[in-house]
Amino acid sequence: MVVAGHQQATQDFWALLSDDLVPHVSALVVKEAGNGSREQALKRLDAISSFAVLRTTTHAEQLAQNILTAKGVPSEYPEDALHIAVAALGGMDFIVTWNFAHINNPFTKMMIRQAVEDAGYACPEIVSPDAFLGDEP
Repeated sequence: MVVAGHQQATQDFWALLSDDLVPHVSALVVKEAGNGSREQALKRLDAISSFAVLRTTTHAEQLAQNILTAKGVPSEYPEDALHIAVAALGGMDFIVTWNFAHINNPFTKMMIRQAVEDAGYACPEIVSPDAFLGDEP
């Protein structure tokens, strides 16, 4: 039931996208969307096909390492740190994610923000689709 709710909230979020709210994904997201069953992967890839893709750079890899060193993201999940770094270097205002374990929780968000800002970048606000839609308490 929770997964279905997340899927609906994600679709509601995507329906809000406009010229003022232009979606981007990292190359990592595109790769992840292609995982799993072929049928579901094709649906996910189709859903994000019009989104601009932010590329991974050596600067993003270094910022990701800074985030890991600062314990903003557990060292076992370097891809999560790279998602954040790519978004920060890409000038994104928000990271919209359901990842409450390693990205979108109050403990990690403080450490992530500090690591990104210490490196001289603005840290995107990290929110769930529900929070972005205003459906979260």
